[in-house]
Amino acid sequence: MDNHESNLQQVSQFKAAILGFQHLLAMYSGDVIVPLLIGAFLHFNAAQMTYLVSADIFMCGIATLLQLKKTPLTGIGLPVVLGCAVQVITPLETIGGTLGVAYIYGAIICSGLFVFLISGLFAKLRKFFPPVVTGSLITIIGFSLVPVAVQNLGGGNASAKNFADPHDLIVGLITMAVIILINIFGKGFFRSISVLVGMVVGTVIAYALGMISFASVAQASWFHFPQPFYFGTPHFSWSAILTMILVSLTTMVESTGVFLALADLTGRKLSEKDLANGYRAEGIAAMLGGVFNTFPYSTFSENVGVVQLSGIKTKRPIYYAGLFLLILGLLPKAGAVATVIPSSVLGGAMVVMFGMVGVQGIRILQNVDFNKNANLLIVALSVGTGIGVTVYPQIFRSLPQAAQIILDNGIVVGGFLAVLLSFLFSLTGQIELED
Repeated sequence: MDNHESNLQQVSQFKAAILGFQHLLAMYSGDVIVPLLIGAFLHFNAAQMTYLVSADIFMCGIATLLQLKKTPLTGIGLPVVLGCAVQVITPLETIGGTLGVAYIYGAIICSGLFVFLISGLFAKLRKFFPPVVTGSLITIIGFSLVPVAVQNLGGGNASAKNFADPHDLIVGLITMAVIILINIFGKGFFRSISVLVGMVVGTVIAYALGMISFASVAQASWFHFPQPFYFGTPHFSWSAILTMILVSLTTMVESTGVFLALADLTGRKLSEKDLANGYRAEGIAAMLGGVFNTFPYSTFSENVGVVQLSGIKTKRPIYYAGLFLLILGLLPKAGAVATVIPSSVLGGAMVVMFGMVGVQGIRILQNVDFNKNANLLIVALSVGTGIGVTVYPQIFRSLPQAAQIILDNGIVVGGFLAVLLSFLFSLTGQIELED
């Protein structure tokens, strides 16, 4: 086991499995929403939707295990969970709606190959991520996700007439309160699973209030195995491929922030080779997603908050999370059970988790010399712009579609601005980049 893992690594197999289940619940809803939205947009029937969701969950497990296990070429070796990023939804719907579903998977395969091939070059950008940039990027990742968490707290759909229904607010706030109370008064392992306990309590209360239906569980099949090219042989279009390459660059920037956040939490120093291995694993995962007609996969920000709250920094629970994802992907009926958790319960947990990610970035920024005006400007402009674009992504709607794909993501805009400013200030000697 890696020597950088925490002194809590001796946790029993049973406790590791419970912690792994907590990681799974933290990311499950965020990942399942992607196949549900894209499948609905493409007018998939019930059988096709069942395959898409099940195969997606199964491939999340494969992608997670690829990142956990370090090899000479792949694997970041950090406690990460992978899923499908929401920024792929609009581009994939555009490709599928204009060219057809076969072109979606051709573009995903090519974008995965692109990520694999440029991993070594992209990793060389590590020197442009001094603490002022790293702290800013992680702060942006955390706080730019808080609006999503609050939206879920209100029920998920802000345009719905019943948004912010009292029942949603009650179960969401109770979920949040349970997590906070356990962290105040709980000890040891019980404190480590505060997110899981909070979500269970919130779900039970939601059931008592009549907010939960098990119809989706009854309709789901018992077993479904992913099949290569289920929706047909991939087709290739340069416009579709270029679109997904642009999307893959945004996910690489976001993954870099998550890698650096987890490295800081676990006390590990990441090298260029480590980062390259992490990117390659995501490239392979994307190519497998295209082959099995699912999606590209990247590291989930949600789970950084789980690591922070639980205090468990060993990879063992994540191996269990990956195993559970594989099982749920093979057993759609079992996987459907996790989808009955109300959005408001997830939102209550997410507010805490995403806030913790943002605070992790602030902790890194505490080591930055703010007597230097350059550092002040980097943090002020990158964090302010990143969160601003997250709230109003339509600010770039007059730009070409290719530019919007990149600039609609506040994390990417803020991260790019932080890197650019640090580079410009380094030219004048106002800050120093890492070797």
